[in-house]
Amino acid sequence: MSLVVDAKGRDLRSVSTELREAVAREPVIVQEAAHLHGLVAGLKSGEVTIGGDSGDYLGVLNDGATIRVMNNAGRYLADSMTCGAVTVEGDADYGVGAYCYGGTVVVKGNAGDFAGVMNKGATIIVQGDVGDDVATYMLAGEVVIVGNAGKNLGNYLIRGEIYVGGEWQSLGHNTLLAEMTEADLAKLGGYLSEYGIDADPASFKKIIRLSTKPFY
Repeated sequence: MSLVVDAKGRDLRSVSTELREAVAREPVIVQEAAHLHGLVAGLKSGEVTIGGDSGDYLGVLNDGATIRVMNNAGRYLADSMTCGAVTVEGDADYGVGAYCYGGTVVVKGNAGDFAGVMNKGATIIVQGDVGDDVATYMLAGEVVIVGNAGKNLGNYLIRGEIYVGGEWQSLGHNTLLAEMTEADLAKLGGYLSEYGIDADPASFKKIIRLSTKPFY
């Protein structure tokens, strides 16, 4: 059983207070929350479902909660997350998984520009297409794109890996197309199976950094 919180016409503080008290006891479903920005911030545990669209900065500083959005998500989904999981059944806007230190973000639809910017260790998976400048300044972690990517993919890549099942308009500075290894194929196969994504790991391409000095 889940507790339903109706956020229609309410402010962020009142909804967040009710949610934090409830999620310690049982899973919570939040309805009519698209106008609230910064909801489900900094939770260390619990399960929260957004029963429609979410606002911006959903799950910012997530530190262990499991969050699910049943429709579309706004900008900066899971910004600065340290651990936990965030899943979006629809599309997500600009900056998915920006500045994350860990955890997993899965977008079943498309994602906007700058997904994975400054990623420091999270796994970010997008089943559809992504926009421009994805994985810019990525420091660690993985970005998996099942569909296509826009311009400047992996711009100034520092560390980490990017896997792309489709095509891209252009690669950014300090990127190198690398051979897929058996370990890569096994890892991708595990992700695709776990999240119910119908794709062949062997069809993906791997992008890594070209140099350890990306700004020279």
